[in-house]
Amino acid sequence: MAPDQCATCRSVPMVRFAAICYRAGMNPTDIPMRRFTPHVCLAAFSAMLLSLPLPSALAADDEGPAVTVLKAAKSCFSDIVEATGTIVTREETAVRPERPGLKVSDVLVEAGDTVATGQVLAKLVAPEGGTRQVTAPVNGVIASSTAQVGALASPRGEALFSIITRGEYDLVGLVSATDLKKLAVDQPATLRVAGSGDLDGEVRRIAPTVEQNIQQGVVYIGISTPQRLLLNSSGRAMIKTGQSCNVAVPLTAVQYSPDGTMVQIVQHNHIVETRQVETGLLSDGEVEIRKGVNEGDTVVARAGALLREGDRVRPVMANTPTK
Repeated sequence: MAPDQCATCRSVPMVRFAAICYRAGMNPTDIPMRRFTPHVCLAAFSAMLLSLPLPSALAADDEGPAVTVLKAAKSCFSDIVEATGTIVTREETAVRPERPGLKVSDVLVEAGDTVATGQVLAKLVAPEGGTRQVTAPVNGVIASSTAQVGALASPRGEALFSIITRGEYDLVGLVSATDLKKLAVDQPATLRVAGSGDLDGEVRRIAPTVEQNIQQGVVYIGISTPQRLLLNSSGRAMIKTGQSCNVAVPLTAVQYSPDGTMVQIVQHNHIVETRQVETGLLSDGEVEIRKGVNEGDTVVARAGALLREGDRVRPVMANTPTK
């Protein structure tokens, strides 16, 4: 071997030498051994190293940081107006005997009982003898009772019974002046009343004016239920005033800034694009997007200042729970 060969080349077997040359674009038979100088050796080894695949860590860095994304999908949002207030009876019917001088001999119902028209509520006796019956004039729920055995009863005195007519109640609630104009009679509502759980109701009447000092108006939400509600108890109504179906994204995907409301989209080439959007209704942690995002767009699940327009990322699809 020529004396000007480098020490590295003298340690390289001929098979490896040929492979190095081919990677460098050279034919090993065209290189006399005396010309295999350190410069030629360096060129061959450099070409071989450049042709090797990058380590996986470096390749991942070229792809950019991993970012959780999801596909924008359509969803329907209910436009809800909230009203808070108290429970009152819509109509009460007082029950008294038809003649004076009667004494209560038997009481058959008590407050909270549901009664039907014609049902016997109490029995009375006259001074001259004989029994009279007091019956329910309407269907409903006994709101209160003053009937006691031995007590006198009169058509002009205190009512023996007060019946919540047909078991109908109202939630008398307050609504902001802005929301009041969204309301209409017969709109459905879901109510939560203290001590009674969830109930169905509907808008029955809307006040034509608002209180000047608080800028709120009164709405009457009718409730029909066989169960007894606690009068004057607090309640809250969620009134459905409309529905809108559009693209939905998580609230975490929306970024608010002085320049507007933004959502970040990952394009097919894995480049981040920041879009200005128009939002609408909110529901269960999602926000309606009325303009700016299309169904099927790949959306960054959690917006933030770390990603900017034009950044390259490695999108990782989020695990979307089954609804």
